[in-house]
Amino acid sequence: MSYYRHHLFFCTNQRPDGADRPSCGQCDSARMRAHVKARIKARELAGPGKVRVSTAGCLDRCEEGPCLVVYPEAIWYTYVDESDLEEIIESHIIGGRPVGRLRLPDLPDTE
Repeated sequence: MSYYRHHLFFCTNQRPDGADRPSCGQCDSARMRAHVKARIKARELAGPGKVRVSTAGCLDRCEEGPCLVVYPEAIWYTYVDESDLEEIIESHIIGGRPVGRLRLPDLPDTE
């Protein structure tokens, strides 16, 4: 068994203004991560054997919108706001059902 039942990594990479690529930090990802971390703690879901919410550097998917990945399933998500993140918590983290509408593809489009 994994140390955490779920481990969420939020890309919070912030590229400088004028960079040739977007970054998740431009989409307020640090605040969104803090929101999820607080919600997980408030629901008493945090800790060993439960859920951990972490900051990650660049996950190299910033072009697909702000992103996070949930392990051990390795399910990648994008999100727009707190309501999207609440849906991920309720459906995936608590209910065990990944949120299809927010999922990013598992593999890059090679065509």
